[in-house]
Amino acid sequence: MAEGRNDDVILAAEGLELAFGGVKALRDVTMSVSRGQVASIIGPNGAGKTSLLNCISGRYKPQRGRIRFDGRDVSGFKPNKRGALGLGRTFQNLALFNHMTVLDNIMVGRHHLLKNNFITGSVYWFTGAQREELDHRKEVEDIIDFLEITHIRKAKAGTLSYGLRKRVELARAVALKPKLLLLDEPMAGMNHEEKEDMARYILDLNEEWGLTVVMIEHDMGVVMDISHRVTVLDFGEKIAEGSPDDVMGNPRVMEAYLGEDTNAAAGDDNGRGTAAS
Repeated sequence: MAEGRNDDVILAAEGLELAFGGVKALRDVTMSVSRGQVASIIGPNGAGKTSLLNCISGRYKPQRGRIRFDGRDVSGFKPNKRGALGLGRTFQNLALFNHMTVLDNIMVGRHHLLKNNFITGSVYWFTGAQREELDHRKEVEDIIDFLEITHIRKAKAGTLSYGLRKRVELARAVALKPKLLLLDEPMAGMNHEEKEDMARYILDLNEEWGLTVVMIEHDMGVVMDISHRVTVLDFGEKIAEGSPDDVMGNPRVMEAYLGEDTNAAAGDDNGRGTAAS
């Protein structure tokens, strides 16, 4: 596993508190991600992982705490403003336009980069709108080629297999031209081969395209293989953070996943050891 390339913090969540009625989804959660890292957020079901990602992307507004992105406090920014600053995102549930082609779905990701508006675009041939569209189209074609989906570029998104649709959603997020890419369970529901492909694409985006990545992932093999840093949540609380090796050897992490008190003795010869309830 490679080390993070530098200590320049691109994302910092500080003291986040989020509650829905009487249910606390996040409890004083603080985490940071350095530029050039692949960072994973892990934890049991209901730990608050997607809630944390939603706070970072602006979909949820925490009751307390703040979020800094690329040196700016973006706590009060709406999701579209954060996207314009370079914060890209995929969702746990697919959010593609099924009636549109793969190419058109990915082109949607470029909308905030367009400089021509409704008025100038109406005289398409004379205002540079045509040249601008061609430039964006070239960028999108590069992404399509990189993610090896050239053969489906004209297919309707709704006709594709689940694994290919997840790849198209990744392509659309990359089309935003993000500095930081948030991935919510990018490999959920995939078979082994599809997971290997997705892990390779994420690594290549990080290493070759220079994208910083924060992802939620349940596959511990993938987390251990490609992450520089791991944050662990349990019942909305951060219980560990560090390198994959350090985190997976943490007794609190093992307890959260296995439901056992790993500090308890395994039992002496008389069998007195017990697991915590």
